[in-house]
Amino acid sequence: MEAVHPVLRRMRGGLIVSCQPEAESRLGDPMNSPLIMGALARAAVLGGAVGIRADSPADISAVRAAVDVPLIGIFKRDIPGFSVRITPTLADALKVSEAGADVIAVDATARSRPEGGTAGEHIRAVKTATGKPVFADVATFEEGVLAQEAGADAVLPTLAGYAGVSAVADGPDFALLARLVETLRVPVIAEGGIATPAQAARALDLGAWAVCVGSAITRPRWITESFASALRRGGMPG
Repeated sequence: MEAVHPVLRRMRGGLIVSCQPEAESRLGDPMNSPLIMGALARAAVLGGAVGIRADSPADISAVRAAVDVPLIGIFKRDIPGFSVRITPTLADALKVSEAGADVIAVDATARSRPEGGTAGEHIRAVKTATGKPVFADVATFEEGVLAQEAGADAVLPTLAGYAGVSAVADGPDFALLARLVETLRVPVIAEGGIATPAQAARALDLGAWAVCVGSAITRPRWITESFASALRRGGMPG
């Protein structure tokens, strides 16, 4: 394995918690508040999280003030004509860095980008401009290889099943995770669809450097809906 950045060494073998409002209901989600995201992050750290992933400069600043574990920052933005939305531009990456993130995560898929160029060029530009490690969110094995070659400090199969390559996977893409771990020389962090402690443990067993979990921990509405849906399917007891 290549030399590993110190911030990654702090997260090895541990749980990273993604503290983000629900994207589809950002304006109406009662959890959509930097104060609440900071509190969620603090609760996650008290529960044993070794890192936090947060979205937007305001939330990143609030989380940075609440915890001292490594903070992975992103900036999700919808730009007309482009499906890339995780830190899509260099200006977005700079805002994430200035807000206090230790790491910048970017969309490293092969999709077209608002500033043109490739995912690899974006990774290199962000590393040069911020001086901070860059994590590459990918959807395919090939994208993971290209991200490593571009200098990404870690690769995450976050977008597997969500980037127009295939249908949304029913649960984590463990096959992709295992293939990336076996091939790459940089850490591979499991993220995407992990909803249970057993799935998180399996990801580590497959060689993941760390595991990132979001909705199953920090989205009460999503968690409540899963319980309510199960009860509706089960019907009333006789």
